[in-house]
Amino acid sequence: MRKVIGIIALALTVGLSATAQTTDTMDRIEVCKQNYHTLFGGEALTGQGTDPEMMDILQKFIFGEVFQTGELTLKQREMITCITLATMQTLPQLKAHAGAALNVGVTSEELREVMYLTAPFIGFPKMLNAVATVNEVFKERGISLPMEKQGTVTEETRHETGKAIQDKLYPGGIASVMEGLPGDMGEDVERFLTDYFFGEIYSRGALDLPTRELLGYCVLTTLEAESQLHSHYHGNLNVGNSPETLTAAVIQCLPYIGFPAAIKALRIIKEEYARPVPAENNLVRLSKITVDPAQLDAYNAFLKEEIEASMRLEPGVLTLYATAEKDAPHKVTILEIYADRAAYESHLQTPHFRKYKQGTLSMVKELELMDAKPLIPGLKIK
Repeated sequence: MRKVIGIIALALTVGLSATAQTTDTMDRIEVCKQNYHTLFGGEALTGQGTDPEMMDILQKFIFGEVFQTGELTLKQREMITCITLATMQTLPQLKAHAGAALNVGVTSEELREVMYLTAPFIGFPKMLNAVATVNEVFKERGISLPMEKQGTVTEETRHETGKAIQDKLYPGGIASVMEGLPGDMGEDVERFLTDYFFGEIYSRGALDLPTRELLGYCVLTTLEAESQLHSHYHGNLNVGNSPETLTAAVIQCLPYIGFPAAIKALRIIKEEYARPVPAENNLVRLSKITVDPAQLDAYNAFLKEEIEASMRLEPGVLTLYATAEKDAPHKVTILEIYADRAAYESHLQTPHFRKYKQGTLSMVKELELMDAKPLIPGLKIK
């Protein structure tokens, strides 16, 4: 996390300087060549073509530096790149990266959904341009069209489904956004957002909700949609995407959209990341755990490592205080306090929590989770 936040600070002041990199020049070149070959099957930095000098700069920066910033998979990076290029309508580059996406494991169904996802953000005509470009790649690869349907709603269920997704992303709703439009047509726009955007598009198969919301953030970054970037920051956290993942995704967009648009999105992430969460939103929980006595020492080692990492790396983890019964040390109780539910959901996706969870599966004999309500919200533990 410190590496990613450090990159934000540098970008907001003097840009990404050579001294900010964690790899030397030779590493950057080798990483560039490996990534390029994996993505496109060819060789990078050949010195060929009409503009070999600029291609050298481009390839080393994108595939040697940006592609190793943050904890994103190659699949995620190529989906982000494809949706960014589709939003910009840079169709020749989209065609090349559509092929690269397929090469690194993005399925044809996933890639099609990435294109369909652009429709609510940039409109149907531009979406259809992007779909036509990707379909050319599918045909060249021998992928049959049309593909299997991925819709999950009917005329009767689209509103209910959309509202459930909308409420998950934005608890408290957005009903007041369109108030005051002449003819009360704001109500129609609100219904379109619920039924079409969330009901028909976000509910489709092939891509899960966290992936859709992350890709949506990249579209909004490309469009420089400042207001929506603020709200979709919280939407991402509410479905389990961490601030670090969001930051890495914006940086992945940077070579394609340029520094000004990327820095605008990074500023918003920085602002929202630093914004205090009201104590009333805290999620408080008691975890009562019974450990196999024969494995208690090993369990305690896992627990110590996980708690220390969580408290050090996650601002949204306010307290993790573990105790053991005096006469039964294998019975453990942990007081857990998170800034809000989004911070808790993000915590569950961290590498250190996953390591703890997997490492202690055979050690934990009983687990009881009890949600609690603080009697004095915001009271500090000295």
